[in-house]
Amino acid sequence: MFVDSHCHIDFKDLAEQGGALFERMLAAEVSHAVCIGVSIEGLPGILALAESRANIFATVGVHPEHTEGEDPDVSRLLDLARHPKVIAIGETGLDYYWHKDQPEWQRERFRVHIRAARQCGKPLVIHTRDSAQDVLRLMREENAAEVGGVMHCFTENLDVAKAAMEQGFHISFSGILTFKNAAQIKEVAASIPLERILIETDSPYLAPVPYRGKLNEPSYVPHVAAELARLRGISVEEVAEATTENFFRLFRHAKV
Repeated sequence: MFVDSHCHIDFKDLAEQGGALFERMLAAEVSHAVCIGVSIEGLPGILALAESRANIFATVGVHPEHTEGEDPDVSRLLDLARHPKVIAIGETGLDYYWHKDQPEWQRERFRVHIRAARQCGKPLVIHTRDSAQDVLRLMREENAAEVGGVMHCFTENLDVAKAAMEQGFHISFSGILTFKNAAQIKEVAASIPLERILIETDSPYLAPVPYRGKLNEPSYVPHVAAELARLRGISVEEVAEATTENFFRLFRHAKV
């Protein structure tokens, strides 16, 4: 069985599919998925979804791209994180691609999320784009290693992966791993310890080959696992077993 460690099945195009989405997920042997919070306003829908299905978990956080809506402080995040289906803090991090001026508010928001994670003892789900060195620096300054977490949809080089793993973080690969031009990511996937790897879809985005360019969904995560297996010269079954075990070891609040 596989676990999709990062998806957005509350987004409109996937939410409208209802039970059929989950039927395809189970048919593809995807046993669990994490619906990732990107705003406080969207959290009630995610929690309702997680409450209605035992195999769906939730996270709470505000994505670094979000510039509107509530910007929670530590106490607010802690209150929301008390929900039993919330297994992590995030999606959080830094995105200098969309915010090229590298605003200080973004870095302060990331610090708030790390502090909340440390206080509630739940791991972090971290987004980084054109910002790896600042992400790693803030993780060190705020002692993110106390709780660990995952660098989701990893697109950085091997040095960044090693620096994140030194702080107790896992590396998660998305459908990008299957793209022909993803040589750097393929190198990382082939090189790092298997016990530090997770797989994800980041659906509805980044559908893997052979669905590239189409709407992504959790049932496609085995294609990421298959490419990971090919790169490492092991079986898909080994990848499934290892990444599932890694997931439940990291996200210890995920109850099966």
